[in-house]
Amino acid sequence: MTSPLTSAGAGRADGPTPPAIRRATARDATRLTRLVRGSGAYQGHYAAMVAGYRVGPDYIETHEVFAATGEDARVLGFYSLVLPSPALDLMPELDLMFVADDAQGLGIGRLLVEHMRGRARAAGIDAVRVVAHPPAEGFYLSVGARRTGTVPARPPAVMWDRPELVLPTTSA
Repeated sequence: MTSPLTSAGAGRADGPTPPAIRRATARDATRLTRLVRGSGAYQGHYAAMVAGYRVGPDYIETHEVFAATGEDARVLGFYSLVLPSPALDLMPELDLMFVADDAQGLGIGRLLVEHMRGRARAAGIDAVRVVAHPPAEGFYLSVGARRTGTVPARPPAVMWDRPELVLPTTSA
């Protein structure tokens, strides 16, 4: 089996082509939903969280959703930045971020975080809230987030406490 980066540029003298990041469209809804539901990070104990989850076309059109793709146009990962309306006194939030299981460890997550930081800075935002999946906390800390608290479980939707972090939009 080839890795996503190898298949994106195998055999080229100048090495693999880095993934492209593009705005997701309504046509990506099925692929993004499949990536969420198939995530190895949500197996066993966490499976109920994503079992019926759907990334719908309306969600993609409403929020800042961007996908990392290889040369073969396969979605390697994506994120969603939710920018609240100015009337609400809420911090912008990284609502979703998923990387395909076979693309983990290849820098896709870091690439997506840097892209999100750029989008947030362009919108005049200096920090983004992250309510992390517990096993992902270490990743967010490694890209410069700092823990600010814990979001309590909300059964039946979320059965466990989750770390709350703030991610500055400037690089760590």
